Amino acid sequence: MRRIVVGALAYLVPTFALGFVWHLVLFKDDYDALAMYRQDVIIPFGFLSMSIQAVVFAWVYDEFFARRGMSAGMRGLAYAAFGAILSWSFTTVAVAAKNVMSSVPDYLLIESAFTVVQWAIVGPLTALVSSKPPAARQMSSREESRA
Repeated sequence: MRRIVVGALAYLVPTFALGFVWHLVLFKDDYDALAMYRQDVIIPFGFLSMSIQAVVFAWVYDEFFARRGMSAGMRGLAYAAFGAILSWSFTTVAVAAKNVMSSVPDYLLIESAFTVVQWAIVGPLTALVSSKPPAARQMSSREESRA
């Protein structure tokens, strides 16, 4: 349970912070020009959506990436690639396909950039906070060699 909570926070905290600053501060004018979002964004819905994603992505990391026989850095990169492609498919491509906007190419560009930045942070961070400290790794190695 602790691993899922830690992994979920490694997704939720940077994703929410980056999403807020990216969409509502740094690139607000660009998103306004796309004319696709409501004026009164419902932030709690965004937080709820990200919270659900966080738990699912944390479970995926724990089940499919955490115990891979590679360095934490490589696990983080593999997880980031997986997460970015999956996220891009449902947060960028699907939205561009079904929402009305002034420029699909502009939307694809700005949202693709967001996804790359998001996962460049989330992937390595998740691997880092999910890694055992060196002392715990040494203890595990000693315990395995006794068995």
